[in-house]
Parts: sequence; C-alpha cells; structure tokens
Amino acid sequence: MMIITEESSNKVFGGWQKVFSHESKELGCKMKFGVYIPPQAETENVPVVYWLSGLTCTEQNFITKGNSQGPAAKHGFLVVAPDTSPRGCNIEGEEDDWDFGTGAGFYVDATEDKWKTHYRMYSYITKELPAVIAANFKVDHERAAIMGHSMGGHGALICALKNPGMYKSVSAFSPICNPINCPWGVKAFTGYLGEANKDAWREYDACELAKKYNGPPLEIFVDQGKADSFLEKGQLLPDNLVGACAEGGVPVVMRMQEGYDHSYYFMATYMADHFDQHAKFLKA
Repeated sequence: MMIITEESSNKVFGGWQKVFSHESKELGCKMKFGVYIPPQAETENVPVVYWLSGLTCTEQNFITKGNSQGPAAKHGFLVVAPDTSPRGCNIEGEEDDWDFGTGAGFYVDATEDKWKTHYRMYSYITKELPAVIAANFKVDHERAAIMGHSMGGHGALICALKNPGMYKSVSAFSPICNPINCPWGVKAFTGYLGEANKDAWREYDACELAKKYNGPPLEIFVDQGKADSFLEKGQLLPDNLVGACAEGGVPVVMRMQEGYDHSYYFMATYMADHFDQHAKFLKA
C-alpha cells in the first residue's frame, strides 16, 4: 500500500470529506489532496472523479467552496481534488508570480532544466495519483472522469484528450481552452517547456489535441460565464475549442451562462449539472 497520512476529516452528506498528504516520487515533495468518500464506498467499489483546480488554488478551494459533496453523495462518486503544483521545492523564482510557479503547475511535465525535476503535474495527475487512490480507496478506475476550472479546466481537457479511454467523461468550468494563444499559456509554456519548443506546447493544448483526437467517443461539457473578466481579456478562448472540436469530430457542449463570472459562486451554481453529466457515462 502506498502510504498516505490523514490530515483532516469531516462528515458531510453521509460521507466523509478528508484531506491526505503523501510523499510524491513524481514531484519530489510532500503533496496534499482532498478526497470525498461517499456513503456507497462502505460496501462497494465506486466511480472516481478527479477535480483539477485553477491558478493560486490548493486542495482546499474546491472542497470548501465547490458545492460538490451533495452531488457526489447522490451519485456515489469518490472525488479527488489535488493541489495545483509542487510546493516548497526551493526553486529560485517559484514564488515570484501568482500565475507561474507555486500554485500554477499548469498540468504539464516541464522540460526546462530549472523546473523539470519537480514540475511534473501531468504525470502526477495521470499516473502517480491514480495509483495512490487505487491502493487506498474502494474505487473502480474503469469508471473514472475528470473535471476542472480555469487552469484546471485546461488540465482536465488535455488529460482526457491525451489519454483516450482513461476517462469516461470530461467537463470544465471556464477552461483555458487554447493556451498556446493566450497570455497565461504563453507565459507558462515558455517557462516550463522552453520558448523554442512549440511542438511540445501543442501537445498540452486542448484545441490542438481535439483536432487530432482518435479514440473512444468523448463528449466535452463546458460551462463558461458571460461576465467572466478573463473571457474579455482573451485568456480562455472557448470559441477556439468549439471550432477545434468541430474539426476533429469531438462532441462538445458549450454553455454560455449569462451574468456569471470566474468565481466559485459560478461553479457552485452548476456543479450538480456537471456531476449529472458524468453520471450519464460512469453509471451507464
């Protein structure tokens, strides 16, 4: 069994919202992750949903603000919410910016020398963390889904598109859809992957991946607030994702929600819809 340490535990909706820590071999540091254990997990292996948070977040933002435990209990989903980056690695500059370094791992495996030892969030999410969850909880990884917000929405989309069949469904709130063409993405990819390595950039861009997707049917479900300031600033580019999915034959539902912004108030409002969406595929 992979060793994990329980950091907190709170009963909610008949299940348990817990936080655990472990020593990550992939990232070379201690990592925390939230786990909602639904009541159904007492007697059976349950589906698992991975949530990826956005810039500046930790494992706490989603589990305290996301309004997720009720829908998870309803459907019997174990929900895993990891941190957004390695922490405390003593890399020069990792604390300098809110949108790069600590709290901003961007779910890529860095290739630049300064970052490549620790900033391997893509492999952490798709390899190490699922192994930790499978070793310690009653889950059925044949029934897995992934979802996220903003930077984490980008992470959810690329994880699903790069690993056909690993996740039965994928959804996102306000995702960074086309990072190679937005300021956040250009900054992160330049730092983690190198300015000249544009081929690697495209391998972590949902639009580029959707254009060439070749795998089991995968429906992308997205909610985007129309009053989102980052939409106006050109950071999210949802229309580009719709166009790329059309080109690649990937079904996408893009719901533009009037009056909603980029905050957890928006996500809490529509979280149940996303869990209902995942239930269509995880409970089929």
